[in-house]
Amino acid sequence: MTHLLFWTLLTGFAWLAVRWQRRLGVERQRRRLEDALKHLFEQEYRGRRASLSSLAGALRLRDGRVLRLVARMQAQGLVTTTGQEFQLTPGGERLALQVVRAHRLVERYLADEARLPLPRVHAVAERREHALSPTEADRLAASLGHPAFDPHGDPIPTREGSLPPATGTPATSWPVNTHGRVVHLEDEPEISYAQITAEGLRIGQVLRIVDTTPDRIVMSDGHNEYRLAPAVAANVFLAPAPADALARDVIPLADLRHRQHARVVGLDESCQGFSRRRLMDLGFTEGARIRPSLQTFAGDPRAYEVRGTLVALRRDQAAQVLVRPEAEAEAAS
Repeated sequence: MTHLLFWTLLTGFAWLAVRWQRRLGVERQRRRLEDALKHLFEQEYRGRRASLSSLAGALRLRDGRVLRLVARMQAQGLVTTTGQEFQLTPGGERLALQVVRAHRLVERYLADEARLPLPRVHAVAERREHALSPTEADRLAASLGHPAFDPHGDPIPTREGSLPPATGTPATSWPVNTHGRVVHLEDEPEISYAQITAEGLRIGQVLRIVDTTPDRIVMSDGHNEYRLAPAVAANVFLAPAPADALARDVIPLADLRHRQHARVVGLDESCQGFSRRRLMDLGFTEGARIRPSLQTFAGDPRAYEVRGTLVALRRDQAAQVLVRPEAEAEAAS
């Protein structure tokens, strides 16, 4: 009897193990298909056509597996092929937009709420995007204040699937001595993005191309100079800077001297959703008088006097508040 019970249990465990392996296999195939659709969409969005080699590189798969994956997507009516190039069908685009929306909302949450370092945001979102249903994505968007852009400057698709066209020109193609506003920082490859963030470049920053050579692209924001290899600078996308962003007397709050008075001009466009609403609720609205009054030994965070309240901000938060410093006589009055 004991022997029979042992074999019954063993058979039951084996059956459960097989079912678990099958479930893992189905889940892996679903994630791989969604990753493929997202790659095809992002290529088309940037005006490029995805190919067998680009798909194999993005998914890190051999050609044989990619061909089987493409055949499965074709059978489901998600893609069409022309030679070695692939194109999404309307149904494939709808599914791809759901994945892109989930990915960019998760990135926004990780950067703003979880405070995950920006170089790590993309990789974590790559894993979590597949677990987010459209309904859960809607809830996340609402909790974040319906942000329009992810931390890298990419627009977040709406619930209905609308998405504005891609904007921005790589810094490598931007005219020398012309100002441009950073509208997108490409997060792949990771090593290039890590270098960009280490340099301190950020969305919304106004830069001027100072010099360009085959070895270096030199940019300046008026205070700091950034030197990047062309392969890295190609991941920094610029668009024409609005007139108010070029005002020499407007600076980020993070650059305001200790105890210097200033007036809030507004919030940078890179500040989105709940983060933007929270800063405004704290009093960082146009015309508010402000000054840094307390700071730690390291200088980050700092406390600011605004509208009769003391508010502590990290440097990256203060960089999103644009201010106009007051002259000494004006501050004394």
